[in-house]
Amino acid sequence: MKTMTTIKSPQELGDALRSARKQLGLTQPQLALAAGVGVRFIVDLESGKSTVRLDSVLRVIDALGGVINLDGLPASANEVSTHGS
Repeated sequence: MKTMTTIKSPQELGDALRSARKQLGLTQPQLALAAGVGVRFIVDLESGKSTVRLDSVLRVIDALGGVINLDGLPASANEVSTHGS
């Protein structure tokens, strides 16, 4: 079952991604391979290290089947133009 998770810190992101990985039955090396990142990156990400690369984080989230949705921010220029404002 997919749910929405509110993330407000690197540690919360790491905890959420570790939980998702375990629910999918993946090891850290398996996730690293699927995401095209190193095992050390997965370890750092899951431990809440705040200096991880965003592009790599996005690849890990994608490999776990997730997406990032931003809530509470003003609409981007693309969203405004497609919604006819």
